[in-house]
Amino acid sequence: MKTAFASILALLATAPAFAQEAGYSRPHTSWGAPDLQGFWSNTSLTNLERPEGARLVVTPEEASTLARRNVLTRALLGDNEASSVDAETTKRILADKNTSRAYNQFWTDPGNSLGQVKGEYRTSWIVDPADGRIPYTQAGRDALSRNITYDGPEARPPSEQCLMSFTGGAGPVMTNGLYNNTYQIVQTPTSVMIMTEMIHEARIIPINDKAGGVHGPRAIPKWAGDSIGWYEGDTLVVETVNPHPRQRSYITATGKVTERFTRWSDGQILYQFTVEDPALYTAPWSGEMALNVSKQPPFEYACHEGNYSLPSILKGARQLERDHRPQQAIKQPYPGIDVTEGQ
Repeated sequence: MKTAFASILALLATAPAFAQEAGYSRPHTSWGAPDLQGFWSNTSLTNLERPEGARLVVTPEEASTLARRNVLTRALLGDNEASSVDAETTKRILADKNTSRAYNQFWTDPGNSLGQVKGEYRTSWIVDPADGRIPYTQAGRDALSRNITYDGPEARPPSEQCLMSFTGGAGPVMTNGLYNNTYQIVQTPTSVMIMTEMIHEARIIPINDKAGGVHGPRAIPKWAGDSIGWYEGDTLVVETVNPHPRQRSYITATGKVTERFTRWSDGQILYQFTVEDPALYTAPWSGEMALNVSKQPPFEYACHEGNYSLPSILKGARQLERDHRPQQAIKQPYPGIDVTEGQ
């Protein structure tokens, strides 16, 4: 077990660094657009918001310490601790390396280091406001969570119905989660496709000749929002509005997210975003994230929860009604909120 512990700490201390190469020449497609194609990942222990009192940029030594203290890292180390029972019983009981949580190590991939953006270890993706926190209005705070009921299949969250992921990976904003953080970007002269590994959500972004453009009808909200794009030099700019209200996006029908994708090096895309929505926030807020090159493509996401567990979920609710026991509404966190913070 000591060997496993030492190996994990070694991984935490040796995360790869990505810095813009001196004189780096950004690649272009055959039609002259900046080439962003390939497989990319935002796997990282860094979250959207910054822990209270933390600095945005930390040293490698501080990053290693913060990674060791992370709740996911502690859970990983706990899986490798010796059991108090005999070796044979331990082998049988702990065969999946995790008996007390929903997922074992095989299924999770939260990363082993804080994210690096432009060669710097970051404690949050948000860079503005300076404290790294989302500037919610009171209405925005009230919208942070919502009740989930068991009245029927339509009331269950989209993730249970295999419509949208619970991590919000497709965006906007394209956040990272416990696993399935790989993306595939494909470009043509007239559009860009960003496919998200989590539930294989795909954003098809039409490309305009210049800034701005015409969005689709406001009466038809879209999963992952209504996006249009254009190129500004070597940067792909994407403007997104009107997400489906059931998605629990970072914007409402009155908001807008502007994303910028720029090659920082052969191994990294600098992903920048600005979120504007007076219905939720007192001011716009912005961030930077690294999309690092992935050596493997997205895996198939075979989402079965909505197919197999939904009948049992609703059956249990009907039994509670027959027993005259009230259902307890569940508060589901808003995307990007670190539910482990403060624990």
